[in-house]
Amino acid sequence: MSIGRLPEEIIRLAPGTPLRDGLDRIVSGHTGALIVLGTSDALQAISTGGFVIDVPFTAPQLRELAKMDGAIVLSDNADRIVAAGVHLSPDASLPTGETGTRHRSAERVARQVGLPVVTVSASMSTISLFTGGSRIVVPRPDELVARANQALAAIGVHRERLTASLTRLNGLELHDAVTLRDVAHVGQRFEMTNRLAGEASTYVSALGVDGRLPALQLRDLVDDLTPLSSLIQRDYVCEGAETMPFAGLTQLDDQDLFDIVLVGRRLGFPADLHLDSPIRPRGLRLLASVPRLPAGVSARLVAAFDGLPGLAAASDADLMAVEGVTEPLAHAVRDSLAHVAGTPPTP
Repeated sequence: MSIGRLPEEIIRLAPGTPLRDGLDRIVSGHTGALIVLGTSDALQAISTGGFVIDVPFTAPQLRELAKMDGAIVLSDNADRIVAAGVHLSPDASLPTGETGTRHRSAERVARQVGLPVVTVSASMSTISLFTGGSRIVVPRPDELVARANQALAAIGVHRERLTASLTRLNGLELHDAVTLRDVAHVGQRFEMTNRLAGEASTYVSALGVDGRLPALQLRDLVDDLTPLSSLIQRDYVCEGAETMPFAGLTQLDDQDLFDIVLVGRRLGFPADLHLDSPIRPRGLRLLASVPRLPAGVSARLVAAFDGLPGLAAASDADLMAVEGVTEPLAHAVRDSLAHVAGTPPTP
């Protein structure tokens, strides 16, 4: 089963919502339905017959109205049943790949008036959503759970790779051996993980009340990505820029994201830098791991020493010469950097 992003309209049909309850009742009753989600002048222009109801939406009423011929029209937020038994006459010249009468009408209405249209197939017991020129069969809850679990597993794999890249970057930073290639790989891992998280979040949202557990799992996997990404960008921002443009990676398609050269260019580094060009970090990310170290003190430490190697080699006295660094903080900085380097702190 492939992973793909679901349209936002699917969330309106999530399990546990009144609309989905009504649709499931129609499926269980083995009847069909054509339901327009919203009203507009364009819809009125192709509507005839039927009768105005304009009552609060309830799932049982939707089920009963579906027994009649004609379309059901709901309000824009689907909290009211506007009309039922409506005959829709969309432009017959509009292209459609559907064969059934109900689905052909639904696709043409969605194309012509720009409103989402939902159909229930009596013969197939399926729910379909038409938006613009596309149709998606609304997944069953068990299908959504399978897709969500698949996405979460993929995120877990990419998160492990990101963690490995960051761990490797730690050692390279302390030995002043970081290259553009290393930074680009980390940026690539961040973007891959973020894309999978975006896809997983649509499945979780589409699960509605059934998505609580996958939502907690997703949060555990990605909650710290934003602060980590921010520290990386501040560490490696080019001179004269306020931040490294990680957002530029979102403009790359999936294939281009595997091109490390393109990734490096999107991160804002000069075009004359090759992948093995040395890059020096400011050290803010590693200092952020020091307990109770204020951000202002971190900035002063970064400014006082010539890169992370100099900071890691500094003595307690050297560190305490920086404004705001107390003896306990000096010990904490040295212990934290020594732990990252895998060596005991020097006296």
